[in-house]
Amino acid sequence: MEASGQAGGASGQVVITGGEGTLARAIAAAFSEAGYPVAAPARTELDVRDGAAIKDYFRQHSPALLVCNAGIARDAPLARLEETAWDEVLAVNLRGAALCAAAALRNMIRARAGHIVFLSSYSALHPPAGQAAYAAAKAGLIGLAKSLAKETGPAGIRVNVILPGFVETRMTRGVSEKRREQVKSEHALGRYNTPEAVAAFLLTLHAHLPHTSGQVFQLDSRTG
Repeated sequence: MEASGQAGGASGQVVITGGEGTLARAIAAAFSEAGYPVAAPARTELDVRDGAAIKDYFRQHSPALLVCNAGIARDAPLARLEETAWDEVLAVNLRGAALCAAAALRNMIRARAGHIVFLSSYSALHPPAGQAAYAAAKAGLIGLAKSLAKETGPAGIRVNVILPGFVETRMTRGVSEKRREQVKSEHALGRYNTPEAVAAFLLTLHAHLPHTSGQVFQLDSRTG
C-alpha cells in the first residue's frame, strides 16, 4: 500500500510493517491524510521473517518514522505449543521488529533524526492463559524499545511503544463472543478502542510530541 503527499508541514517517509492489516491501513490513512509519504508493505513486499529481505527493503527506503506493526498469534498452553509455532511468533513479533529497526536506524543515525514505534500489546503486561509466546514477544518489544531509546537518543532518535488495546482486526476476528464480553467488562469505559483512534494517537505522538521517547502508552481503558 503506497501513498504520498505533503501538507501542513509534514515531511519524511513513514514505513508501516504488516501493511495488509486493519490497524496498518488505518495508520497509513491517517498519515497520508496529514500529508506524509507512506509505505505500508504487505508480506509479499516485506517479509519480516527474512533478514536479507529486510536489509534490501531498507536500502531502498529511509523512513523518518518506522512503525513496527507486523504481528501474528499462535495461542495454546505452553506444554502443547509446537516449537515451530513458538519460533514463528517470536520471529514475526520480536525478531522481525528488531531487524527492521536495526536496518532503518542506519539512515536515521546518519540523519541524526528519526522515530521508531513498536506496536506491542496489553498481553505484554497482563497476558491471559495460553498466550505465552505472544506475550513473551510483545513484552520483548518493550525492553527493546527502552534500550534503543537510550542507545539512539544522543543521535536525536526517538523510540516509543504503543499498546493499542483490544481492537477489532482480522487477528481478533476469531475471538469468541464470550471472551469478547469478558474483555469488554475489564474496560472502565465498557468499550473497545478503534484502529482510527490508535492512528490518531500515533500521528499526534510523531508530529506533536518531539521530546517524548522511551515511553509505553496504553490506549484503552483497561485498569488491570
